[in-house]
Amino acid sequence: MLKIVKTSLVIAASTLAFSNAAQANDINEALANICTIVQADDKGELRKKMRSVQSDYKLKLRDYYSGISCNGQSLIRTAITNNAVDVGTLLVKKMPSKDLAAPEADGKTLQAWIAEQGLQSSPISAELNGRI
Repeated sequence: MLKIVKTSLVIAASTLAFSNAAQANDINEALANICTIVQADDKGELRKKMRSVQSDYKLKLRDYYSGISCNGQSLIRTAITNNAVDVGTLLVKKMPSKDLAAPEADGKTLQAWIAEQGLQSSPISAELNGRI
């Protein structure tokens, strides 16, 4: 009897670990072309992508924003450098203000990075300053 219980616990644990890994792969596939969407300034497609990830995986933008890097930049930085105003303002509006003020992977906040790059005239920068 004890052998059956141990075996079933091992099977249950391995099944759970496999399903979590499979779900992580599915999320990565779902978010695979999000950088292309941001660079193309396709607001409608980004909304659809965000909606599908939220309904399929119960994740909001703030949950996966920091894990996405487009050529070493965050999504908002990518939008600013590609002059993707519609997508950039949508991303700024959807992110919590405390996350917008927090330092990113390189230790700089969005505002500091914008000032360093000389992009204060960007409409996305104006939206960001209005939110913080």
